[in-house]
Amino acid sequence: MIRALTTGAALLSAAAAAQVALAPADRDAAFRAAGFLKMGGAWRGCDDPGTAGYTPGSIEQVEDVNGDNLPEAVITEGSSYCYGGAGAGYVLVSKQGPARWRRITQGTGMLRFLETRGVGGWPDIEIGGPGFCFPVERWNGREYRRVRFEYEGKPCTPAHR
Repeated sequence: MIRALTTGAALLSAAAAAQVALAPADRDAAFRAAGFLKMGGAWRGCDDPGTAGYTPGSIEQVEDVNGDNLPEAVITEGSSYCYGGAGAGYVLVSKQGPARWRRITQGTGMLRFLETRGVGGWPDIEIGGPGFCFPVERWNGREYRRVRFEYEGKPCTPAHR
């Protein structure tokens, strides 16, 4: 998630900019790699029955986060029905070559890239949600695994694990 965004309008305009940052074929392939289905013109990843707070899948960020000269995309979806108190879910997908995308990780909460890095130059990710102590995961070459908890860059211990 992009930290500087604070208003819904700013978030929507940033999401719209990210959507156009990928060619339509790449955008669709990224959503499919994330496990989303296109229904009624919107990409859906969870089975929300149409609650008032549901927001369909959106590409929030597109950039080369691991330095391989291919883009990664952060796809988000909003739903307290599907994601509980966090109200949001994310999927990180990576372009693997022409027209091929791969799901790297997914979860409940809001993903934020950190400066620290794991194997292959992949950035650590902080997974925000309710509370003030968030898990940080690091890429080990096969998957993202939790390595610590922090809040505003400082170590913390979550109230409930």
